[in-house]
Amino acid sequence: MRMSTRCGMLGVLLIAISNQMPAQNSYTVVPVTNGGTITGTVKWSGPQPANLNVTVNKDAKVCDPESHKKVNLERLVIGPEQGVANTIVYIKNISMGKAMDLPAPRRALDQKHCRYEPHILLVPQGSELTMKSSDTVLHTIHMDGAASFNMPFPFPDRPVTRMMETPGLVNLRCNGGHVWMNAEMMVVPHPYYAVTDQSGKFELTDVPPGSYEIVAWHEGWHVIGRENAVDVFSQNTVQRVIFSEPRTWEQPVTMRSDETAVVNFVISQK
Repeated sequence: MRMSTRCGMLGVLLIAISNQMPAQNSYTVVPVTNGGTITGTVKWSGPQPANLNVTVNKDAKVCDPESHKKVNLERLVIGPEQGVANTIVYIKNISMGKAMDLPAPRRALDQKHCRYEPHILLVPQGSELTMKSSDTVLHTIHMDGAASFNMPFPFPDRPVTRMMETPGLVNLRCNGGHVWMNAEMMVVPHPYYAVTDQSGKFELTDVPPGSYEIVAWHEGWHVIGRENAVDVFSQNTVQRVIFSEPRTWEQPVTMRSDETAVVNFVISQK
């Protein structure tokens, strides 16, 4: 079920629950000579949620070299000025525009100190995702959603690739007992996607003139329970966190030739 309100470019406009991004019609690459820019921020409002840490219970020398004993789940990263990092902002159902130019750092995954880097990935549909582990411990990446793979990484610094054929959301977890490791990947059919930085800022460039809906997508940050999982290496049963569903907010925008439009989102626990 979705609930939405529209009130201009400064407020919360839609709260939605979804496992995958909306269906996208076919996309055609065309020259964009008079495109504009959509820029803005995603900011947090209200109290910040707690209890987003998990105890490090395995391979502490590699996973917790500074001996914090706990690790953050990284599901909600809020900056000093309330900017929300790791939010995917995209144009909904755009049918034509520039060629694919998503940033290379979002198209490759590393496992470092038992963390997925980056935490949010953007991979073009029909492209390869490159993965490796920088750790000297055993990891297994388990994917479900728009892609389904289970890949062990017994040796460090040996990249492997997998083709991402189907657009949509892919959840990444570790089946090697590191229950806090999590990331989200969006396999996308067009280039008008961005991930907010540590201050919550984003930018979409070379947008053809027209009227669009801009979507801000954020993974669920509430911990709603635990589930039993098996450490594939030790065969021990471990407790893995279950998160709430992703949420989205939408705003309309009209782009004119060679202009910049500002779209700001305010999100909260509600």
